[in-house]
Amino acid sequence: MGLATAWGPLFAVLGVLGFSFKAILIKLAYAASPVDPVSLMTLRMLYSTPFFIAIAWWSGRAPRAAPITHRDGMLLLALGFVGYYLSSLLDFIGLQYVTASLERLVLFLYPTIVVVLSALFLAQPVTRRAAVALVLSYAGIALAVWHDIRLTGDAGATTLGTSLVFGGALGYAIYLVAAGGVIARLGSSRFIAWAMLASAAFIVVHFALTHPLSALDVPLKVHALTLAMAVFCTVLPTWMIAESVRRIGASTASLIGSLGPVFTLGFGALLLDEPINALQLCGVALVLAGVMLVSARIAQPAQGDGVKSKPDRRPA
Repeated sequence: MGLATAWGPLFAVLGVLGFSFKAILIKLAYAASPVDPVSLMTLRMLYSTPFFIAIAWWSGRAPRAAPITHRDGMLLLALGFVGYYLSSLLDFIGLQYVTASLERLVLFLYPTIVVVLSALFLAQPVTRRAAVALVLSYAGIALAVWHDIRLTGDAGATTLGTSLVFGGALGYAIYLVAAGGVIARLGSSRFIAWAMLASAAFIVVHFALTHPLSALDVPLKVHALTLAMAVFCTVLPTWMIAESVRRIGASTASLIGSLGPVFTLGFGALLLDEPINALQLCGVALVLAGVMLVSARIAQPAQGDGVKSKPDRRPA
């Protein structure tokens, strides 16, 4: 039991590290070649798909695995569309306009969006603590956006990129609010595998309708970056976070998840030469404080239904 608990924090840290590095790899791919977001997403999912097929097959072999009903299938398609395809598309496009550190910080807002959506559609009251958390989080984002505007001198591009990434965070929050029931029925690993496969289908269809096959003829470096993105920033972190939640609980895993924006901030400075200053650090601190307040409120219910099994989150 002690060993299982000891592995939990390590899995959580490594999972967060993997998800945090995704934006860095995307920015490096954009710098390496004039590849567009849809082609980059398609390569990522083509490399990820064999792994998720294996996970879906393996998790479906369990003796007590529930059958996937027609309703489950429709929900998987809808949640794969919103939570992974649309969310990722907006995120990849947004990263053309904002720094990796700002992107991760905006994506990190998803727990605050879950609180608002739950209040609007599930009649869950917004407590005073949650209200304070929302104010802190969005004040921090305002500081981070101001930092990027001062850095780039292009308020229009920064605002557009931030809005697109926030749209991605909104899509992931909708996925979290709606996914609890089907995750409880199918299990987190099986659900994630099938939802990712559904999103891969949407991405491939999008690519086929809008791009020639030659668009995937990109430099070897871009293939290497997208393969790394698929394995180390998608498949392995998904499993590690799910394992950390199982071993140490959603509450502790959620707190460790707060390292995500910090990791991306450091990677951005080291690998992308993104500057760090006091204004940005203030914004990060406010967002972390706000999200940790919200996460403490929503993590306990998530521990029971598995909703927090994949923060990306990612997302993805």
